[in-house]
Amino acid sequence: MKFDTFIASVRPFGPVVVGFTVGLTFSLLSVRWVTTPFDYAAAEDAASSQEGREKVVGSPAFMSTGANGNSDDFRPRIVAYEPAVKNKTKEPFRAKYISTELGIRERLFVGVLTSKNTINTLGVAVNHTIRQHLDSVVFFTGMHNHKLPHGFPVVNHGYEHLTQAMFQTVKHILRHYINEYDWFYFTQDDTYMQADRIKGLVSHLSVNQMLYMGKPVEFVDKQIQARYCHGGFGYLMSRSLLLHLKLFLGNCENSFLHARPDEWLGRCVVDYTNTSCVSEYEGLEYHHYESGESVDYSKEAEQFEYVLTVHPVSDPEHMYRLHKLFTHIELQKTYKEIEKLQAEIKNLSEVAYEGKRSMVWPIGINPSFRPENHRAVLWWDYFTEDLIYNCPDGSPRCELHGIDRMDVEDVIGVAVEEMNRKYKPIIHLNKQQLVNGYRRFDPCRGMEYILDLQLEVINQKGRNLSVVKRVHLLRPLSRVEMIATLLVRETVTVHIILPITSQHTDHISSFLDAYAKNAIEKSENAILTVLFIYDHFEAQEVNQHDIFSAVKNQIKSYERKFLDLKIPWISVETEGPSQIRYMDVISKQHPVDTLFFITTVQTNISSEFLSRCRMNTVRNRQVFFPIPLQDWNQDIACHKQAVPKMAHLNKDTDMFNSSSWNEACVYNSDYVAARALLASDVQEKEDLLENFVISDMFVRYSRLHVFRAVEPSLHQKCSKQDWAASVTDVQQRN
Repeated sequence: MKFDTFIASVRPFGPVVVGFTVGLTFSLLSVRWVTTPFDYAAAEDAASSQEGREKVVGSPAFMSTGANGNSDDFRPRIVAYEPAVKNKTKEPFRAKYISTELGIRERLFVGVLTSKNTINTLGVAVNHTIRQHLDSVVFFTGMHNHKLPHGFPVVNHGYEHLTQAMFQTVKHILRHYINEYDWFYFTQDDTYMQADRIKGLVSHLSVNQMLYMGKPVEFVDKQIQARYCHGGFGYLMSRSLLLHLKLFLGNCENSFLHARPDEWLGRCVVDYTNTSCVSEYEGLEYHHYESGESVDYSKEAEQFEYVLTVHPVSDPEHMYRLHKLFTHIELQKTYKEIEKLQAEIKNLSEVAYEGKRSMVWPIGINPSFRPENHRAVLWWDYFTEDLIYNCPDGSPRCELHGIDRMDVEDVIGVAVEEMNRKYKPIIHLNKQQLVNGYRRFDPCRGMEYILDLQLEVINQKGRNLSVVKRVHLLRPLSRVEMIATLLVRETVTVHIILPITSQHTDHISSFLDAYAKNAIEKSENAILTVLFIYDHFEAQEVNQHDIFSAVKNQIKSYERKFLDLKIPWISVETEGPSQIRYMDVISKQHPVDTLFFITTVQTNISSEFLSRCRMNTVRNRQVFFPIPLQDWNQDIACHKQAVPKMAHLNKDTDMFNSSSWNEACVYNSDYVAARALLASDVQEKEDLLENFVISDMFVRYSRLHVFRAVEPSLHQKCSKQDWAASVTDVQQRN
């Protein structure tokens, strides 16, 4: 029984054992047994023949140790170390831009031929009309010792002869621009060109073609069958054509000098590239218009729908009138495209899941803002023709004035005009009065209006009727202001200006503590200057009783505590705490490149805000008026409850006070420039300075960008404010 079990368990391994045995047997049978005796004599002969050469370990010559063997071969030898010479590999050149490394070129280069008699008139007009639409425009002239106008690039090649000037222009382009652009367009300063249409033409052309495109003109020599492009109407040349012409340009330098410059270039192109000027290529046409002495462009507006260039242009006024005409034509095209897209959106909305309900009015404008909670609901402001029931100062009702009145009048006028356009000639509408008006600002759409207008309806028979019509209008967000980001220095010293009156002495201790903690201990690059403001009575009693003596002692204690700290202070006597008056004193004592941060004693200064003050204030470009985060009155916000430790950015304990304009970051040079304009306006009424704040001065008397933004790191404590003065400031700004 046990034997059967053993056989059953071993049986699966039987084929393996048999196969291994058979394979080993056949392997042994196939081996060829050869016995070769080692010949020591031959080995010694081989060793002697290899004297002076390296011995190979394991070879018979290496194992020779007989009496005839050379034992010196086995002695160690010192080999001098020679370090391997490192090949100086040339570092690969990496282009500054990836487009250069990949061989991607710009699309279009425009060269304008001008002269010393026209560069300051027609040249400037050409630059004004095309510069904003083209990336690369260069003017070429050959005038000597002539003052060049500023604002656009001019290449002075020094040749006044027209043909030589044309040769030098092409030579300069081949030397400096041929590897950067695909297409080259040549024109004259007495030619108006529609830049956007030229760009559109180039975008549809292949860069590999030998193309010479413009207005074809026959050569003076009638035997030449080809044509050249008239220079007055401009002409387009491909990069491939210019590269081929580059090889033979020297041959053309002294040829055909009697010809016109455009004819000279055309003759050179025809002779050496066998390319003739064409006005049509692959369905694309080069449209041009020849202007007369007295042409009424308004009657011939339809002819300019596809025109690329107009020649000749007699004066800059003529150039600007043409630019206005072409701009109007392009604007009408844009309106038609918008109407076409709106019709397509309207048709597609019918097959949408929600049908026409998915279509948003006006068509093509973003849908309305959807609030996430009741706190984010946008409210409507009610107004009439004379009053508005939501005022900037928080009062329930105030008169419409300034920009608000202009806005309401404009909206009512547009509403009546659009209704007359819709219903004419059947009826005519006249406004009688505004019954109700509502408006709100939607951050996704713009300013929305709902108007209930009482209108007088007059039909074609002269009968009239008074009706009330509700209309809905939208002023969309269309004009977006792009602010260029300029390079600013993050290490510039911030001069903190702190004005103090007798009402602020109780808060100076907390301000100095925050300044020491956030600026001094962190070695912040900032200097605090305290400005003590006395009225007339306080200034007379300063020797007997100085109301700021305690504050001055605190400043001295901080200077003793921090040895490197110096807090300068200035005493000023003034009838009222006017920002303009005390900043006049500060400005005269600092260089023009000084960065000021004007603040109040309720403010807690942080290093984060000082960094943003440096970044957001750009000299000769921008001033910064931050919106501080101000605490609510703790007695009201935390009634009979403990004040939370982390009360920062909490809707129940603080808010961004948009009515505060006391904090400002400005450069001294910008302040001096705006102050000079203000002085010329109020030189006979100095009392007006009492009602002026710095923000008003920059808005009215400076072209600098006034940047206004919320600043969470600029924290202020709640304080009693002169609300009457605040209301006056808001009304003045409006």
